[in-house]
Amino acid sequence: MSFKTQFKALLGSTALVAASTLPGFATDLHILHFNDFHSRIESVSRYNSTCSAESEAAGECFGGAARLYALVNQMRSAIEAEGDPVIVLDAGDASQGSLFYTTYGGEVEAELLERIGIDAMAVGNHEFDLGPEGLAVFLDNVSFPILSSNLDVSGADMLAGRVAPYTIIEEGDMRIGIVSALATDTVETSSPGPTVTFNDEIEALNAAVAELQAEGASPIIALTHVGYRKDQEIAAQVPGLAAVVGGHSHTYLSASDPDRDGPYPTWVDAENGALVPVVTAGAYSRYLGHLVLELDDEGNLLHASGDAIPITAEVEPDADIAEWVAGLAGPIDEFRNEPVSESAGLIEGDRSVCRQRECSMGTLVADAMLARVADQGVTIAIQNGGGLRASIDEGVVTMGEVYSVLPFQNTLATFELSGANIVAALENGVSQLEDGAGRFAQVAGLQYTFDPAAEAGSRVSDVMVQSDGAWVPIDPEATYGVVTNDYMRNGGDGYAVFRDEASNAYDFGPDLADVLVAYMQENAPYEPYTDGRITRLGE
Repeated sequence: MSFKTQFKALLGSTALVAASTLPGFATDLHILHFNDFHSRIESVSRYNSTCSAESEAAGECFGGAARLYALVNQMRSAIEAEGDPVIVLDAGDASQGSLFYTTYGGEVEAELLERIGIDAMAVGNHEFDLGPEGLAVFLDNVSFPILSSNLDVSGADMLAGRVAPYTIIEEGDMRIGIVSALATDTVETSSPGPTVTFNDEIEALNAAVAELQAEGASPIIALTHVGYRKDQEIAAQVPGLAAVVGGHSHTYLSASDPDRDGPYPTWVDAENGALVPVVTAGAYSRYLGHLVLELDDEGNLLHASGDAIPITAEVEPDADIAEWVAGLAGPIDEFRNEPVSESAGLIEGDRSVCRQRECSMGTLVADAMLARVADQGVTIAIQNGGGLRASIDEGVVTMGEVYSVLPFQNTLATFELSGANIVAALENGVSQLEDGAGRFAQVAGLQYTFDPAAEAGSRVSDVMVQSDGAWVPIDPEATYGVVTNDYMRNGGDGYAVFRDEASNAYDFGPDLADVLVAYMQENAPYEPYTDGRITRLGE
């Protein structure tokens, strides 16, 4: 059985038209894609933190640079041997999430992508976590195009002229157009700075597609970092697209797994009457997307199929890449392998939980923040769910695990805020539940209820604070001491109220990871819990 036949049998198909019955059928274009790698240079556990040597030996780990490299190259070689064209795309956020990024500042992730030999990359919001300089690291270290049609970087000297709105990939007789867009709320979720300007994603993509069509490109693929919901809007509102390959929301689409977040591909009815497939492949190198576009002689879409392929322990890591990773890990091994505490159970930090409701990791981090500054008269802690990037399993807790949870090097920030503005902050936290946004507020010293079915801006009720050991309604006119992280205090994740209304602010406290370590040591073995401090109506 040929590679093509094997993969069609494995992946199944979702047909627009039975392509094999059509005259003029030209070719299958294979697109291998991944997104939101987030510096998972080493393999990860089922909780998305760095996998231990014991779990690796037991075959319980996923992904990592050596497996991702191996699977991409195995599949690319097999597809090419069948005579079909194949391209490899990265939908952004290679940056941020492990001590490799903290230590090497993006150079390792850029080198991995260069070694893989991808054809194009979308700019992700976390490529700006170190400012424009963070994206410049990638541009300095790779030869493939890095794209975003809605970014104006002309005012940033180190980026000007280096981020293209689109590219054309030559594959045989095909001129494959790749356009890209980055979420406009990156100004709230990262640190692009004042020299980078964001334009509307759909308007920019429409203009870029028109230019590509004028240059004779077909098919045209949107490679985006805007999230699954916005990808579907793009598919509907940008005519001329053969497919949308996305990232940002970490959405796991599958044609075969009943536990998926949606179907692979997800078909969207475009406003011009076309059907457009949308795909995305989870996160953290746990999946490699494989989209097959069957095209006629003019590059028009006839049929699409595919799946997100799990990168499990069954994928043999590439030996050379594994050796390279081991060398890079050497300088940080002693630090990250240091045991710092112990947990009596799983501390849940999965984004699907911590961005929607109270989670035990949110409870832990908020408690740790509040305990650190309680002697300063601070009574309320608010931590964004998006700042929690992994779970911690039962047993010994290492420094590396802590940094997998809290990789951003945020510092504690304290300030004073009125009760009315605290409620406004909580409304911001639940304003984008539908998108799984990272602004969801995990709290301590505070209780609140929210209704996800209500209109954004009017979802929060029953906000309670402690007074003399009892829970009482928050006083809109009173002033409260609040602790958060410096990212949120400066307006990150939509918390402009912290930036604009805070008084007596101090943003230069200890690193949040160090605060968490100290708290877990004081409470070892730590007993994970939730206590109903956040009530989600309808559950």
